[in-house]
Amino acid sequence: MTILGHPITELFLYFILYSFLGWLMETCYCSILQHRLVPRGFLYGPICPIYGTGVLLMILFFTPLKGNLPLFYVVAVVVMSTWEYFVGWLLEVTTHVKYWDYSHFRFNLKGRVCLWVALVWGVLSYVVIFWIHPPIERLYWLIPHWLVNALCAVLLTILLVDTVLTVRHLALMSKLVAGVTAAGQELQLQFALGKAELSNLLETHSAQLKEKYGEQVAALQESYRQQIAKLERQSRRFRKRYANMKTVGRYVVRPEDIKAAAEAARREFLRRKDTLKLKKAQRRSAGK
Repeated sequence: MTILGHPITELFLYFILYSFLGWLMETCYCSILQHRLVPRGFLYGPICPIYGTGVLLMILFFTPLKGNLPLFYVVAVVVMSTWEYFVGWLLEVTTHVKYWDYSHFRFNLKGRVCLWVALVWGVLSYVVIFWIHPPIERLYWLIPHWLVNALCAVLLTILLVDTVLTVRHLALMSKLVAGVTAAGQELQLQFALGKAELSNLLETHSAQLKEKYGEQVAALQESYRQQIAKLERQSRRFRKRYANMKTVGRYVVRPEDIKAAAEAARREFLRRKDTLKLKKAQRRSAGK
């Protein structure tokens, strides 16, 4: 079986090889940037299928354009960027994970593709088709046919197992994310209901407290205002009467005396406050 003149086994081995080389390139690049090992790709194995499929597109559709470099470059930029955008969208929809994001670059489209990466795709297509793939293609035709079939069988089995395990893991993660989201929404609803209930309860109790202790609070506030007014009148009389008074060396106003006078005034105010509360309690008892 062939596709555009290429045996299916040949294309599959190219896919595996270039998927591995793409994984290696991206892992090295990200690890250097973050100063630690950063394995790339969404599969467990060391392959990035987006690169393998991308190179197959180059081999099948870009090779006939080798004689026209400007057209080759433009087609490579458009096709590879479209492929990258499609894969990014598909992974986000199916796995709910954004595996790359170009949002911090200028001239990007929803963070899935951007201008400078698109231009790099054109350069990489040129390097692959003109420099990397020709020796690899010659090497492939040196491999015995039986070994090609054996390699395809083994690699296909590994790829299928890896894909099944990855899909299972992603399904569990999606289920977990859905459960967490539902729990979060339920918690927000319960919080809103509890907040509303607490607000109603506070308003009810506030009204009851105002009705029950409103008179006492008003009486205490009035008593407090009267005491303050009395103290202000006494202070004005004192300042008016002794405006020209001067102290002599034998008498000095000490801080201790001021504190003692303030403490005595505070005790008198508290005593009157307690007396008022006692009278109110006696009146309530008599009313009952």
